[in-house]
Amino acid sequence: MPRQRDADPLTDAEYSVLGRFRVALRIFLRFSEDAARAAGVTPNQHQLLLAIRAAEVPPSIGQMAYALQLRHHSTVELVDRAVDAGLVARETDVDDRRRQRLSLTRDGERVLASLSATHREELRRFREEMAEILRELG
Repeated sequence: MPRQRDADPLTDAEYSVLGRFRVALRIFLRFSEDAARAAGVTPNQHQLLLAIRAAEVPPSIGQMAYALQLRHHSTVELVDRAVDAGLVARETDVDDRRRQRLSLTRDGERVLASLSATHREELRRFREEMAEILRELG
């Protein structure tokens, strides 16, 4: 549990802003989860696709576990399902044969591109809402 700092107590207005922040964040996350399912992937698969695409070099499973904040074995299971679904390819690292490197397949790229375009529009809306909330928080 985080240690409480010595600070002034929050005001009713600050609690209200923090509450609105949590609601806005949850609305965005729900949008993202629903969009992933509508595209035929799980929310975790969507996050995996995005994390692989965002990596500068083909990432390892360990790097994806960190990026997704999952345990290694959970990431292996997620990758296995994504490979079975034809979304992700796995190759043995040429420098360390114990390590697997991940990349998107054409289907994975297609699904991610569609989801990302949809998310970009929702993020623009979310950005405006967050800017207002943050201004109020001061």
